Amino acid sequence: MLPTPEPSNEDLRVAALRAIVVDDTLPEERFDRIVQFATVEFDAPIIAITLVDAQYGEFKAHVGLDGYGGPRDLSFISQAVLEPDMLVVVDAHVDARFADNPLVTGAPHVRFYAGAPLRTPAGEVLGVLCLIDTRPRDLDEFERAILRTLRDLTVHELMHTPVVRAARRSDVLASTAKLSTLLSGAVLVGDSGARTGV
Repeated sequence: MLPTPEPSNEDLRVAALRAIVVDDTLPEERFDRIVQFATVEFDAPIIAITLVDAQYGEFKAHVGLDGYGGPRDLSFISQAVLEPDMLVVVDAHVDARFADNPLVTGAPHVRFYAGAPLRTPAGEVLGVLCLIDTRPRDLDEFERAILRTLRDLTVHELMHTPVVRAARRSDVLASTAKLSTLLSGAVLVGDSGARTGV
């Protein structure tokens, strides 16, 4: 396997992920629906939403795979997180980056892979929405557009988790309190000025 470089903003990327995910991420129906829809839409046996930490990829939702994820350096996600749009591997058997990957040479016998990075509005990649098949294939432009739409929907849902909503609410409350303090100070200065004739 060819080594894959880390994203240039790796520290920020991992920090962004940890800001919305506290320890292990539990399954949620809204993400399950996305992968179930993708399974039918793409006629693919394996679909996964994988959140990518520094060393590990953890499934947020998946069909066709066992377990909770795996080491990042053994999976296709290490390359997918580097892509500006998506990584499409038509046939992993003839792709030098993946031909000797244990996921290609053994179970689940990946031949086709399409991974769309889950990028926040600030640019950090939280994970990958991927399609996997055991036969070579490609995506046409219409299918790529659908994958982008599902990617964007997944990012939207990730950015609206309870943890993120709580953090945003906290930021709003802090800003409101700061503004209130500033306004109170302005009133006091004005009153003081009126009394001293300034």
